[in-house]
Amino acid sequence: MSDPVETVSAEEREPQLFSAPAMEAQERMVEAMLFATPEPITTREMQSRMPVGSDPREALENVRARYEGRGVQVVRVGEGWAMRTAPDMSFLLHKETVEQRKLSRAATETLAIIAYHQPVTRAEIEEIRGVAVSRGTLDLLLELDWIRFGRRRMTPGRPVTFVVTQSFLDHFSLESARDLPALAELRSAGLLDSRRMPGEEVEDDEEDIATGQAGQSEMFEE
Repeated sequence: MSDPVETVSAEEREPQLFSAPAMEAQERMVEAMLFATPEPITTREMQSRMPVGSDPREALENVRARYEGRGVQVVRVGEGWAMRTAPDMSFLLHKETVEQRKLSRAATETLAIIAYHQPVTRAEIEEIRGVAVSRGTLDLLLELDWIRFGRRRMTPGRPVTFVVTQSFLDHFSLESARDLPALAELRSAGLLDSRRMPGEEVEDDEEDIATGQAGQSEMFEE
């Protein structure tokens, strides 16, 4: 089942004063933008760069179909689109030496809370974890570009919220945070220990065995 393509309303388009380029030419434009852009690009951004009357949605679908089953594919990342190596070809790009940087437990728990509870304020993160969140932990996640500032809450003090970024989704091959695996799936796959995740609600039949301080294992290792 193909992914939905972002729509651009007719009111947002400029009047068609000139004939639109042939669809083949539009497909080449879309392909060029997908290949050259360093970040995923939305169909609205494509529309703004293409000649008046162009239909980036149709051109994008044609380009996606053309790359289906090839070594490079057109995939959706967050709200945008990008070219990515086919999953079964990723082994060709692995380096022989890999340097891994593990996040601290505090950073891992904080990232997990933001991913599963976003948008969430610092005070809410601390309430869920039960301990204070150091500025260094949030600074590290901001530096990695895995979280960003969200909208301020319309509450006294108007605290800022945190949400995961498109880079986070891209790193874990997710379209949106809604595609995060359920906690039960993580446990069954051995990616999460048997203890409760910070802020997780316990089912009645699990209450007797879920004990201890919540903690997420190394799901988000880099």
